[in-house]
Amino acid sequence: MNLYPLGRAATGLLVRIVFRIKHEGLENIPPDGGYILACNHRSNFDPLIIAQNIPVQVRYLAKMELLKNPVAGFIIRRLGIIPIKRGEGDNSAIETAGQIVKDGGVLGVFPEGSRSKDGVPLRPRSGVAVIAGQTGADVLPMAITYRKGVRFGSTVTVRYGPMIPNSEIGVDTSSPASLRQASKFVMDKIISLMDPPDPVDGDS
Repeated sequence: MNLYPLGRAATGLLVRIVFRIKHEGLENIPPDGGYILACNHRSNFDPLIIAQNIPVQVRYLAKMELLKNPVAGFIIRRLGIIPIKRGEGDNSAIETAGQIVKDGGVLGVFPEGSRSKDGVPLRPRSGVAVIAGQTGADVLPMAITYRKGVRFGSTVTVRYGPMIPNSEIGVDTSSPASLRQASKFVMDKIISLMDPPDPVDGDS
């Protein structure tokens, strides 16, 4: 059973209660799938916010540890999450992610790999570049900025950039240097969409 439609509706109400959300660049979102969505990662709310304007179900790679709790694992799997063993070169998960894109789905990736606690972008990992190189998929960059931090009532700006054609990414998956360059290229596009974060103490 796919819980994504129900989860999207329920969490859409939640994020609208918790935050004041502004959307920019909605015209850049394709009506169909077959691409990678790449976004900065600031909060556990990010996937909930992302889901609201993408017309196709967004599938994510998520660390295997999230599935250890039986209840959470049951829900996460039925939301379409792809578990991956981080730091172990989980080729099976990468292949599954690539097939989702080839089949016309949308793969959501946080290039930083983990949340930035202070809003300053982290060094990107190579996941986006690897999958883009393997699938030939274009990449939709987006950024989420929490003004005054991740807290009740904050204004959140969600900004979508123009689609990055795969030819512009120009990645050679056999070259570590090319993967690093392509990862930085995509992350720079995301950073260009971000608002400067306000200094906040005690963020979570």
